[in-house]
Amino acid sequence: MNVTNTEGIDVAALYRRYAPMVMRRCRELLRNEEAAADAMQETFLKVLRAQHGLRADYPSSLLYRIATNVSLNAMRSVSRRREVDSVEILETLPGADAMETRMLDTMLVEQVFAGVKDSTRRAAEIHYRDGATLEETAENVGMSVSGVRKRLDGLRRQSLTRMAS
Repeated sequence: MNVTNTEGIDVAALYRRYAPMVMRRCRELLRNEEAAADAMQETFLKVLRAQHGLRADYPSSLLYRIATNVSLNAMRSVSRRREVDSVEILETLPGADAMETRMLDTMLVEQVFAGVKDSTRRAAEIHYRDGATLEETAENVGMSVSGVRKRLDGLRRQSLTRMAS
């Protein structure tokens, strides 16, 4: 088979004849069908790019060597750069197990306080989050103790109604 012409190697003729051999070599080394197909394509791309400077006296040996090198480089690349799923990365972060819970809690809190007066929200934050007594809360928001109690009870009933629906 004459694979050399005046313009260089006839890559299409090489592909038709030697693609199965190259694919077998790539499969043998990579043990992954998708990676082997990529390596085979890369092999013929290398030949195509260098077709004017290559001599194809022994085309099967040339392709076998290129396929071997491409496959070995692919194996080295994978071992250096282990492909990690982004979910796997997030799960390994400190506190990742609580991240989803915190996000859901934040959404719930925003839903609870939707449409509530700022003074009611502030009273709830001081009393529930900061742990202040009703008297301390009333003093901080400038309301009476009974007014704070009434607002917090209303907020609690409204929240329960929203969560039930």
